[in-house]
Amino acid sequence: MQYPEPIARLIASYMNLPGIGQKTATRLAFYTIEMKDEVVTEFAKSLLSAKRDLSFCHICGNLTEEDPCSICRDKTRDQGTILVVEEAKDVMALEKVREYHGLYHVLHGVLSPMEGTGPEDINLASLISRLHNETVKEVIIATNATTEGEATAMYLSRLIKPAGIKVTRLAHGLSVGSDIEYADEVTLLKAVEGRREL
Repeated sequence: MQYPEPIARLIASYMNLPGIGQKTATRLAFYTIEMKDEVVTEFAKSLLSAKRDLSFCHICGNLTEEDPCSICRDKTRDQGTILVVEEAKDVMALEKVREYHGLYHVLHGVLSPMEGTGPEDINLASLISRLHNETVKEVIIATNATTEGEATAMYLSRLIKPAGIKVTRLAHGLSVGSDIEYADEVTLLKAVEGRREL
């Protein structure tokens, strides 16, 4: 059956979102049609506002309403430490922990030769220029534990270490509450490598 054009366009729009297939997009489209007009209007305003009112901080690359972002403007934060993440959502996840008080740098991706993503395709040049500031003493690399994340971490380490700046990597391994018998070999290897004294 052919859907009316407005519904077909709405389904196609939802399918542009990551992880949304035909069935989910169709379900969301019909749910949207059944929503009250004021709720749909507010939803549309939220989408437009997020697109228009947000930009990337010119210093760290984080999402912000004001440039520079609130973290870069905060002089009480540790100016000697920069934690490097893949995406802006990673900054928000780490801020929820409330244990890290340094600065951030968002790469907006990782190195992936298979997909044609090289150093010039991620937010690397601004990181290097930030490292010329003599107050930076440590760079913490917090890329994901994927092949691309590990390759990016190694590349950054080789790039930064010659400048005499300490380069560290977030620990990987067993998650809290997990059983060793169910962990995969790579996770167990990372857990053993990242062990610490009690």
